[in-house]
Amino acid sequence: MTDADDLLRLDNQLCFALVTAARNVVAIYRPILEPLGLTHPQYLVMLALWERAPRSLNDLAADLALDPATVSPLVKRLEADGLLARRRSTDDERRLDIVLTGAGKELRDKALDVPPQVMAAVGMGVSEISALRDALQPFAGRRS
Repeated sequence: MTDADDLLRLDNQLCFALVTAARNVVAIYRPILEPLGLTHPQYLVMLALWERAPRSLNDLAADLALDPATVSPLVKRLEADGLLARRRSTDDERRLDIVLTGAGKELRDKALDVPPQVMAAVGMGVSEISALRDALQPFAGRRS
């Protein structure tokens, strides 16, 4: 096998390593998030809202690097679960803001246990996780 052939080996592909790692990390989150009643995508929505709420659907989608059409069903499900609500913006009544409910705010306290459980599951500490996350930032840039 030549060096050129080596470049085409599946195990040498950055895309394959990233997609399999992402799938495996999400699988680690699944049983940790289950007691909170959240899927991984719902957890990401809640994280963004715990950082800043109220906010518009477009703003939320931009922060999650997703299309609004992808975020909308997540928001609807979380609203049905009583964790958030959509309300008319006080600045522009044509816009609906997504706001946390009392239950959504309370869930944050339970979610504080998620990162330590994930670190234990992957066998990495805060500094190792931070270094890995920082190394991935060039590939994970948010869409504008």
